[in-house]
Amino acid sequence: MVDFTTAKEQFNIYKGSEKKKTLIYHDKKYLVKFPDPVRQKNKNISYINNAFSEYIGSNIFKLCGMKTQNTILGTYHYDKKDKIVCACEDFTDSENSLYEFENLILSTYPDKKIDTEIPDIMKVLEENNHIIDSKKTKEYFWDMFIIDSLIGNTDRHNGNWGFLLNEKTKEVIVSPIYDCGSCLNPMLEDNEINTMDSKEQKNIVLNTYSCLKEDGKKINYISYIKEQKNKDCNEALLRIFPNIKIKEIEKFIENIESLSIIRKKFYKTILENRYKILNEVYKKIEKE
Repeated sequence: MVDFTTAKEQFNIYKGSEKKKTLIYHDKKYLVKFPDPVRQKNKNISYINNAFSEYIGSNIFKLCGMKTQNTILGTYHYDKKDKIVCACEDFTDSENSLYEFENLILSTYPDKKIDTEIPDIMKVLEENNHIIDSKKTKEYFWDMFIIDSLIGNTDRHNGNWGFLLNEKTKEVIVSPIYDCGSCLNPMLEDNEINTMDSKEQKNIVLNTYSCLKEDGKKINYISYIKEQKNKDCNEALLRIFPNIKIKEIEKFIENIESLSIIRKKFYKTILENRYKILNEVYKKIEKE
């Protein structure tokens, strides 16, 4: 793994609750995310596994053919310890700025609070067709939803997906996928995983919830996809599922040296079981 300890540091410009540094590595700017301290009682781990989640989640998106932020798993010597960190390459530059979806909401409804209700999100996209390509953005949104369902991302909110605005040409395109640190159950300790029975693992597979809502309730990813009630979601599954190469994903996870055997097996089991469910729904929709 890369040791980022001696990388050149700049003033940190990134927001968020977890510890971050802005570092220059091989002449590129990186947001380096540190392990988030555990704030939950009765937890024996000193930090959550968000660095692994960020790195693996981002690379699963990439392996599925989606434009995604480049990430590097590494270490940083801090507080007398070597911390495992995830360095996320900054995809903005002097010409291209990140314009998050929550900013689009504010410019559309400055006097109205828009949460993560899917109908509200779709309405904002439709009403801004003069600025963005609403059709392509919807496809991007639902493709992202399918892969988020696979990795179990519990925190895809309005502030961590969006657009790249070219300051010169004023062209607006969807940004690369970023911020996947809340996927793959980062709060679980290895000893918790090791004592799980098949019923508990099945519960994790089936009962992971998105930040997205319908009728004020968070969406259960698997239930929502199995219900097939959303045409855009169904079309996204048809579009993106053939790109999910589960064996390549499993091989990628197996080759991460710093990951424990217990966690590798857990990740692969959870992903394979969700993949099987998505495959079943995909085949049903394909026949219709």
